[in-house]
Parts: sequence; structure tokens; C-alpha cells
Amino acid sequence: MSRSRIARPTEVAAIRAAARSPRPLPPVHTILADMVTAHRTGDQHGINLCAHLAVRAAAPEVGE
Repeated sequence: MSRSRIARPTEVAAIRAAARSPRPLPPVHTILADMVTAHRTGDQHGINLCAHLAVRAAAPEVGE
């Protein structure tokens, strides 16, 4: 049985609202500390998110 994702209208509105407002990035040392915690707990998704966020925080012009 295949499952399809059903987007909720409030979810789309929340994503659009978040995209309109700039979000300041946390300091790199904080991101790296969170990445260490994710590594210790075995959270591969958290490690990946922290790694990408660290790159964005260290070099904001990349990917903009």
C-alpha cells in the first residue's frame, strides 16, 4: 500500500510566511555543539541538518 503526502492548507501558509521573513543563523560554535550531540545520539538526520546549517552560517553567500 502506497502512502501519499497530503499537504494541509495551514502548512503551506506557514511555509510561505517563514520564507518571507529572514531568519538569523546561530553562531557556528553552537551549531557544531548541536552536531556533536546529534552524533552522540546517533541522529543521522540531525547531523546532516547541522552540517548544512554550519556551512550556511560560515559562508552566507554560498547558495544565495
